[in-house]
Amino acid sequence: MSDHTGYIIGIDIGTSSTKTIGLGLNGEVLAGFQQAYPTHHPQPGYSEQDQDEILQAVKNGIREVIRQTGRMPAAISFSSAMHSLLVLDAAGQALTPLITWADNRSEPYALALRDTPAGAEIYRQTGTPVHAMSPLCKIKWLREQQPDLFSRAAMFLGIKAYILHHFLGDYVTDHSIASATGLFDIHTLQWNATALEVAGISGVQLPRLVPADAVLTGLQPAIARELGIPADTPVVAGGSDGCLAQLGSQALDAGHATLTIGTSGAVRMAGSQPLTDAHRRLFTYLLTDHIYITGGASNNGGVVLQWLVHDLLQLPATALPQLVEAALTLPQDELICLPYLQGERAPVWNSRARAAFIGIQPQHTQAHFTRAVLEGICFALRSIRVALEETAGPVHKISVSGGFTHSPGWVQLLADVFGERMYLQQESDASALGAVMLAATALGLPLKIADREGVVFEPDMAQHAVYKERYQQFILLYEKLFS
Repeated sequence: MSDHTGYIIGIDIGTSSTKTIGLGLNGEVLAGFQQAYPTHHPQPGYSEQDQDEILQAVKNGIREVIRQTGRMPAAISFSSAMHSLLVLDAAGQALTPLITWADNRSEPYALALRDTPAGAEIYRQTGTPVHAMSPLCKIKWLREQQPDLFSRAAMFLGIKAYILHHFLGDYVTDHSIASATGLFDIHTLQWNATALEVAGISGVQLPRLVPADAVLTGLQPAIARELGIPADTPVVAGGSDGCLAQLGSQALDAGHATLTIGTSGAVRMAGSQPLTDAHRRLFTYLLTDHIYITGGASNNGGVVLQWLVHDLLQLPATALPQLVEAALTLPQDELICLPYLQGERAPVWNSRARAAFIGIQPQHTQAHFTRAVLEGICFALRSIRVALEETAGPVHKISVSGGFTHSPGWVQLLADVFGERMYLQQESDASALGAVMLAATALGLPLKIADREGVVFEPDMAQHAVYKERYQQFILLYEKLFS
């Protein structure tokens, strides 16, 4: 193997951008790069991306990190958003755009399946709630609505598997991403027969399964030349962004939850057993053979703020940080936002939920609406945290990560809404860091990650007392309007 000088590239393929870091074996972030790309909504409920734009962002990130460090990496490891679906024909050509987790077109099929015996069995065996987000339901929609396209489909895969195929010439997916498809049995670590039957496909139409810490070698010569790295550079399959955020936040101990707000949001906790929730509110995904991540994801994080600023208020994107900070200086107000702009996943799993502002008065300004959105996102995440504790046991610590941590005031708001301390452990992307940590373990490299307490945000319990009442109003409003 070529001589390497002590750093690993971690790549987090997100919904709105790909983030790439170069992390030294001493734990120092040596380089970083982020490239954004759009999501297209050609029809109501549709959410699509160009898979080749994302592939280019990955390549650009690798090249830029190498340029910044001036050195070759010891390995490359991947994190990726979950639930994406791309359909290829026998020649490897795309028959569809990349359909993202936020796509709701298969909602009628998800609703029809969810409460059947097969739907209940699929949830128990896969740990993935039956919902329009899941590739299982997306495939069923394609089968019913586009039978000509479906008949030409040779491979169904997610964005990370597409990129790994481009790099290595092999269709592979890791257990972590597979466990979010609704097609993978988290108990047997194989594609699930019941789910395959419902989808109307066979296992040969899905990528080969490998553990998240699988070391893949043999970069395609053309890719190695394009990236400027040796063809024998190890590539670690990696996992899903949620599972790797848990690892990157050093939150694998019992009772240590993580909370992430980026485009979407999530609350999760690690455990040693594949738990399922009796009320089917939560997911359970696999990180490695003995580490399972139980939690829930919200469709509606930063994407609601982006909509508010760009579409409703018609302000430039550069106005968002100032608007958020102005909103956070306001006192509490009676304006409530149900932030369900894209329907909702956990804990309600309701694609028909909609966003709403309740309690609008003449004195409400742009900043008031922004604050209501911030609070609504926090309330939605608190409802997931309640379900998580009921299913997985007591939560004694919450570590936060994601784009929202750039606003200390928003983290403080979250602490006040929850009435709990929030621990901000590191500035670098937790999912990309988790990918690096996974690679170091897989390759036996001596990576040192400091056990940093970071910044602790203490809740204002007087504020929390008010938010506790407002949270109950939030839950009641959802029930009256959408349940």
